[in-house]
Amino acid sequence: MRLRRPVDIWHKPALSAVAALAIPDLALCAVGRLDLILYTSAGAMCALYAHGLPYAARARTLSWVVLGMVAGLGIALTAASLTTSTALLVVFASLMAAVHKMVCDATRIGPPGNLILTFIAASAFFVPQRLGEVPLHMALALGAGGLAWLVCMAPALRRPQGPERIAVARALEAAVALLRTDPGSAGVEPAGMEPPGMEPPDVAHARHTAAAAVNVAWHTLFLVTARTPARAAAQAGLERLLVRAESVLGHDARSAAAEAERLGAWARELRSGRPLPRVVLSAAQAEELVGVADEAREPRRPAPGRPRGARAVLARLAPGSPLLPIGARVAVGCVLAGWGSMAVGVGHPYWAVVTAASIYQANTTLSWQRALQRTLGNLLGLLLCTALLPLMHLGELAMIALALAFQFGAEACITRNYWLGSVCVTPMALLLTEFGNRLPAGTLIADRWIDTVMGAAVGLACCVLVTNRRAADRIEVALGRVAAAEASALRLLAAGTAPGADGARETGWARDRLAGGLVELREAVEVAAGEWWQRALPEERIAHAEQQGHRALAGLVRQLSAPVPAA
Repeated sequence: MRLRRPVDIWHKPALSAVAALAIPDLALCAVGRLDLILYTSAGAMCALYAHGLPYAARARTLSWVVLGMVAGLGIALTAASLTTSTALLVVFASLMAAVHKMVCDATRIGPPGNLILTFIAASAFFVPQRLGEVPLHMALALGAGGLAWLVCMAPALRRPQGPERIAVARALEAAVALLRTDPGSAGVEPAGMEPPGMEPPDVAHARHTAAAAVNVAWHTLFLVTARTPARAAAQAGLERLLVRAESVLGHDARSAAAEAERLGAWARELRSGRPLPRVVLSAAQAEELVGVADEAREPRRPAPGRPRGARAVLARLAPGSPLLPIGARVAVGCVLAGWGSMAVGVGHPYWAVVTAASIYQANTTLSWQRALQRTLGNLLGLLLCTALLPLMHLGELAMIALALAFQFGAEACITRNYWLGSVCVTPMALLLTEFGNRLPAGTLIADRWIDTVMGAAVGLACCVLVTNRRAADRIEVALGRVAAAEASALRLLAAGTAPGADGARETGWARDRLAGGLVELREAVEVAAGEWWQRALPEERIAHAEQQGHRALAGLVRQLSAPVPAA
């Protein structure tokens, strides 16, 4: 329940969603058709996605999100028009929720993940519908989705490199945090600790955070294609900054204070939009980024050998994937929650389905925490909704204004803690229901509370019943990848850096593979550690692999960055 600092770009999805929702809401109000607001909201809420991606990648991703939203809405509306069996509709909604969960996890779409898609689709399954109306309602959703696409792409006109600059700034800030951590924070082995290479927990955490931030920033830059000389020059400047952030993983601690101050100043300049600072790199670092043979710049590319794009998504969903048990949990939990809601006579079983779907996280421990957060947030949200009932009854414009305010509040609060965001999400969801079908306030609030408790309780029970023993298998796969990447790194370190761009690029690829493997290993360990009924984790092997891997990674970074001249 502890509150955290808000995410640095929380205002971007918040403002985008408010703008994308306000325009169609006001248009529908003007023509007296607020009963259609669910369909336009389906497309407009796509504006919450992909704000961490560069604009070219954001355009592609948002297009897929809008198409996926409209397709799910179409399936839900078609089912609602063909059958009136509530029990059957609960099954369909639960299967849709499972598909949303697995696909969003496999694509690593990021916040808000599957929740918005499931909320819209589950609601649509229970909206009275005629088959002939479905094309119009899908067209409304598609039009609002196109508007959301335009809203999310509009900032590119002013700051075309904004997402890349933020990603690099985060990497610089993580590097500063590592440099300011106690002995060993800059690649120096702490004295008097056994076995060699062992680090204090705070140092190990700071090192993993820095490696992960650098890894994410490189993947962000890999998504950018520099089509003009000006864009190529700007991309080169960001890459040079990121190389300096990465060099912290192998730095000599004697210059840690000065380097931390320098990197922190560069991060602030990136966030403020000022011109990129001039960064001096070592010869090997420059050779890795520049094709010296013909003096034509070649942007750094990701290390070869790993599937990307659609192939990577399909690989994560292949038989034996740890995502499949999570999908089974969602399907079973949502079905049982919906049927349980029907059994106690609640008129909105889709709320129980959405609640169950929302609590499923990467493991049982995180799901338990999310269930507590969801339950508390919904209770407080219902109390807030009750207090604001007089305002809701002032008219349609007042309802629209409240819905937009709740949407903004949800995005402002949810990154601080999920329960705080749920306080705003709950009344907003109730308002969407009110636009299409007015119900007595007491009935609406009571039903929502019963469905919340039912969804959370049944969902948690299914976390225990449907185990994910494949989570430990992911650790074995990650250990194998780290071992292979470490062996390659050690061969390069033993041979020394080959002269020229080819040798530097090969060293860079080895560093990329090792850094990515270490990040993936830590993620796999954290997921498996939160699952119950698992075989014992190979903790000694994990600790050894991480210690040796980070040591080899620091060696590769030193090989590329030493000496690092002062800027």
